[in-house]
Amino acid sequence: MKTRPITKAFLLALALFCASELVVRVFFARNMSGRFEYGYNSTSGFEEKSDGTVRLVRAGGRRFHPQSFTRQRPDGVFRVMVIGDSVPRGGSLASSYAVQVGEQLNKLGVKAESFNLAVAGYGARRNQVVLQQALKYQPSLVILHVNNSNEYEDEREWRRAQEFQSWHPKNWLMKSLVLRRVHEMKTEKVFWEWLPPEIRNQRAVNDADAEVLASMDKNKIREWDELVRRKTAENIELARKAGAKVVLVTQARLERPPGGGAELNDYGLDELVEPLLGADVLRVSMKKVFASPGAAAVFADSAHLRPEGHKLLAAAIVEALRGQSKQ
Repeated sequence: MKTRPITKAFLLALALFCASELVVRVFFARNMSGRFEYGYNSTSGFEEKSDGTVRLVRAGGRRFHPQSFTRQRPDGVFRVMVIGDSVPRGGSLASSYAVQVGEQLNKLGVKAESFNLAVAGYGARRNQVVLQQALKYQPSLVILHVNNSNEYEDEREWRRAQEFQSWHPKNWLMKSLVLRRVHEMKTEKVFWEWLPPEIRNQRAVNDADAEVLASMDKNKIREWDELVRRKTAENIELARKAGAKVVLVTQARLERPPGGGAELNDYGLDELVEPLLGADVLRVSMKKVFASPGAAAVFADSAHLRPEGHKLLAAAIVEALRGQSKQ
């Protein structure tokens, strides 16, 4: 039996694929760097320049607000870095409490600069990865936004990162950046809606349903809370070794009981971090900051704040720092 010769169409397709792979690796290397480590690459989004400046960029799947600062903290400057999830990230850089803290300190005569290093969806594991890199830039103060609602995402992204790193034969095609991106488009459902319903129903894994089920598992909740406590303790120790003070901002969520009204629930976070507090570790509780009647109006939804909420939270952080300095 004669074997069919390689067709011109196949060779053309192979050549186009190789050219595409070369273009991605040469011209989009920065954006793709760490892209498939899903937040577990320490330098993704940190672009160090030869002139000694550092730019925070949206790269490697880490969507920082674009900002820049010097690698070495300027003399006499109180440098603040905020690390957390979508709550401290805010709707915009200017309105986020990270920036508001710096502005309010400057109004009080403190020569300060503040930077927002929060990334939506980040839990305790990935926040620690960001912190480890941030501490290289000599922050005077690290504000850690403590939440316990993103651990499912952290676990899922860790599995995805490990899957892409594996050299199992089933992953050989994924060593191509082009094929990886196509795979990601499916995962991110970029073209998901174009597929016939029967294919979507056959192949889809309803991640939202899986997350809801996990969040209802009491054993899983206890596991996540212990992880948050342990990682927060480790983060405090890392900051201490780097000579930085710490403020823990504990998340609270707005709930509306069936009988009407509104109440804040911190899901045990205030109690969880209580043993970690000390002379160089302060806590600002969102549950306490927004406990006054009508404070629910500053919430955009059950967790995120409107600009006025960020401003109030920044004021509470600055007041806590002032109280510490008087002691």
